[in-house]
Amino acid sequence: MSCYRPSLMTALLLPLLACATGAAQAREVAAPADHVQADGPYVFREGTQLQARWICADKVESRTLAAGAAGTDIAPRCGYEHTVHVAAPDAASVSVLPATPRIVALSDIHGQYGLLVRLLRAHQVIDAQDRWALGKDTLVIAGDVFDRGPQVTEAFWLLYGLQQQAAAAGGAVHFVLGNHETMVLYDDLRYVNPKYLRSAQLLGRSYPQLYGADSVIGQWLRTRPVLLKIGDTLFLHGGISPEAVQLALEPARTNAAYQASLGLPKAEVKADPATAPLYDGKTSPIWYRGYFDGRLDTAGVQAVLDRLQLKRIVVGHTSMPHVSSFHGDRVIAIDSSIKNGENGELLFIEDGRLSRGLLDGSRVPLAPGEPGLQD
Repeated sequence: MSCYRPSLMTALLLPLLACATGAAQAREVAAPADHVQADGPYVFREGTQLQARWICADKVESRTLAAGAAGTDIAPRCGYEHTVHVAAPDAASVSVLPATPRIVALSDIHGQYGLLVRLLRAHQVIDAQDRWALGKDTLVIAGDVFDRGPQVTEAFWLLYGLQQQAAAAGGAVHFVLGNHETMVLYDDLRYVNPKYLRSAQLLGRSYPQLYGADSVIGQWLRTRPVLLKIGDTLFLHGGISPEAVQLALEPARTNAAYQASLGLPKAEVKADPATAPLYDGKTSPIWYRGYFDGRLDTAGVQAVLDRLQLKRIVVGHTSMPHVSSFHGDRVIAIDSSIKNGENGELLFIEDGRLSRGLLDGSRVPLAPGEPGLQD
């Protein structure tokens, strides 16, 4: 079970200091793998050029391309099997959007790219070529692509490409940052798959530097939100505590502060009253678990919803056996344990109606969840 002491280090950056004698300290960084068969591409911006690098049979391969004004296509080599279209750097993402008739949501992919593809294909979110097939509808991913599984790179490129394809079709893909994105960017590598530590060795960068501000995916991550409001539904990774309601009352300001803080020295982030609550285990929207551990009852949840003028809050972070309803549909938990690589589900919100999308492509009603905590 996670430690809840309200420490900046514990909550987000390097959760070793405040919980040094607790469970957070027990896990150590793995040794790098001996061999990486295929990984990449890792794409970096260098002036007017793009530098693409792959790991093929434990050897580095590179290609330099011009960064075209209309974007640049990078053909597959090793790792991700599809052509990557690198667009111009993203502007900061939106924080508040009007209601849309259909939203599909999931979270906590944790490197399980194969399972992600199966699930999205089963519900016609993507087609057999893994291209956007949801038309003008919306897909939300509530954080945590990094860590644990062996295909983090592929999962990021799939989502990056789907965002472009959805926009061209009049739909939308929104990726909301999770705690594992921030952990990796701040060099907490305790959950990184050994494959990626070997890739970093071969490429001559630390693993966080593979997602630095000069990398295509790193820049994209630094423009993603931590809070996304669509109509009367708030999407985020962890949750909003009663003490942190003000953060959600001003989502654009909160998102901008969080994005600007990534990569700043830890002491500076902790000292700034605008960013300290974002990194505090009791208040951080990417770490909070109070909807499920008894800290907040249904009346407390409703009070948060009333303050924010919401109907529901949709969160990942706390693993469940299936997409689950808590507090009378006021909180929907969408971390369906995809990280285990065995099963996963989608949440469908269609004109206010809620349902679960199963791995076999079927749809079933949303079921009440049972309280429980997992990493």
